[in-house]
Amino acid sequence: MISIGGSVMHNIALDLQKNGHLISGSDDEIYEPAKSRLAKAGLLPDQIGWVAERITTDLDAVILGMHARADNPELERAKELGIRIFSFPEFIYEHASNKTRIVVAGSHGKTTTTSMIMHAMKAAGMDFDYLVGGQIEGFDHMVRFSNAPIMVMEGDEYLSSAIDRRPKMLHYKPHFAIITGIAWDHMNVFPTYQNYKDQFGLFLDTIESGGKVYYFSGDEDLVEIAAGNQRKDIEVLPYSFLEDHLMNAMQVFGKHNQANLMAASLICEQIGILPQSFVESMANFSGTSKRLQKLYESEELKVFLDFAHAPSKLKATVEAVRSKYTDYKLIALYELHTYSSLNKEFLQQYKGSMDLADKALVYFNAHTLEMKKMPDLSPDFIRDAFQRPDLEVCQDNAALVHFIQEHKGNRHVFLFMTSGTFNGLPIFETLNLPKNS
Repeated sequence: MISIGGSVMHNIALDLQKNGHLISGSDDEIYEPAKSRLAKAGLLPDQIGWVAERITTDLDAVILGMHARADNPELERAKELGIRIFSFPEFIYEHASNKTRIVVAGSHGKTTTTSMIMHAMKAAGMDFDYLVGGQIEGFDHMVRFSNAPIMVMEGDEYLSSAIDRRPKMLHYKPHFAIITGIAWDHMNVFPTYQNYKDQFGLFLDTIESGGKVYYFSGDEDLVEIAAGNQRKDIEVLPYSFLEDHLMNAMQVFGKHNQANLMAASLICEQIGILPQSFVESMANFSGTSKRLQKLYESEELKVFLDFAHAPSKLKATVEAVRSKYTDYKLIALYELHTYSSLNKEFLQQYKGSMDLADKALVYFNAHTLEMKKMPDLSPDFIRDAFQRPDLEVCQDNAALVHFIQEHKGNRHVFLFMTSGTFNGLPIFETLNLPKNS
């Protein structure tokens, strides 16, 4: 496994090992929690970096992670020896080719919606395999391989590998699928909105004959794509929101989760889980790691962590928390971490995304810009992009900690949003919270 330290890649390694396969791997950087999990399983590479001699004719296959470049010396050696090379979505399809395949695609809500389906299936006692982009309570790994008849997959639109430039979701050929919505992301590989949008039209072309696709009816682009579908052998059907009164029994909240629940319910009905059973099972669904995850709660203070990084995700998360805690002061903190979010042209997409927060801060790390070889950003430019003159902008953790401590007060909600870590910010210590909460 080249790039074994990746979020999905190391989970694939762990579950393949659990199934009795002999796994080895390499990477040039491995972070927590992958590092500790691989070490515990005896799969942590004994040497960091790429070593062509690791690739021998003893190998049955190489799985190539997205982090590895096209000129990777181990990859080149595998090609020379004629060893079969998979991107990880190719490998997933190879495993699931004889199963009923369920795929959740879209710019936002993929992990949460996939998790909802998995939670309901587990509650119903169903046997299934899965691939999901986050750690979920009650599931050991983010990937499961077995002889189960069904596989549930999160369909990411990002590229498969350095030598396979197709979006991952185009590999899976689902029988049942969801498209949650479209909002431009990954501009480093999809330079225009139209180019990004086109990928979801291509996704419809991959649906198995006789299959069903559910799309969110509140998304104009999805309505257009559905109207343009020329295939007569599949059904493309709209969905909206789970009924308002049913949300009272749920732990998750926000209009986006109301739509996610509706989509998950429709898919579950296709595999034999009736709507009433689905709703009952979802009453104890608490969400997924870093997806509007509640870190701390008291009467006076609530703290949430969310993976939001694209503009649509940021806006939906802020709106959800604002609507839930109308009589609390909302302090929203967002880290620019992805290539798109740090790009001056793309930053304009964030206009108005944090308007509903009482206080808002945007953080970015100069080292991240250096690593991505991108030009510096000025605080005034970021304020203009967000169209919020009172926006706090900071680049170092000392200023970040000062902002947090300065704004801590009674009946406050802190909402941390990032696909990174705020450069290792210790949230509990900064807010002086008990860790066992």
